[in-house]
Amino acid sequence: MNKTLKSKQYDYAQLKACGDDVFISENVEIRRPHLVTVGSHVAIDTGVYITTQAEIKDYIHLSPYITVIGGANSKIIVDNFVSIAAGCRIIAGSDQFMGDGFTSVTAPEEYRDTVEYSTIHFQQFCGIGTNVVIMPGVNIAEGSVIGACSLVTKDTEPWTIYIGVPARPIKIRPKDKMIEFAKKLGYQ
Repeated sequence: MNKTLKSKQYDYAQLKACGDDVFISENVEIRRPHLVTVGSHVAIDTGVYITTQAEIKDYIHLSPYITVIGGANSKIIVDNFVSIAAGCRIIAGSDQFMGDGFTSVTAPEEYRDTVEYSTIHFQQFCGIGTNVVIMPGVNIAEGSVIGACSLVTKDTEPWTIYIGVPARPIKIRPKDKMIEFAKKLGYQ
């Protein structure tokens, strides 16, 4: 836990596991904290809302007002050195909206629509711009960057920059310095 910050913080004891040098704002809502692990050197800012299982590894920044939805059967994995900017929507689970039933979590289970549960994986060195929407089952490959306001519906390629609706590749991203710095910090 980061004791140098004076802001009120989340109750880390609720989490499945929590590393060192962590700041989680008091105004974060984690619906299933017993399904969430947080590594070291992590900042989770105000307004972050998580309903899924989560593995949040080291050197992570989750900016204000990120929403991660999908329920207990869905999961996000955030590998080392990932930053997700303010306002992102990460949809790890969703109704399929094909008329199989009601699309409300308050409806009895037997009357519900078919739900797609998934894992969304942010591999190391990713950068996700503000207000990005990521759909179920997407793998954000190592070093990928997603530009602001993009919609990601498919897996990305490593070390590639994406923008748009839907997101499309526009440029290859250099990687040598980041890999070198990670190795100096003891990461592969």
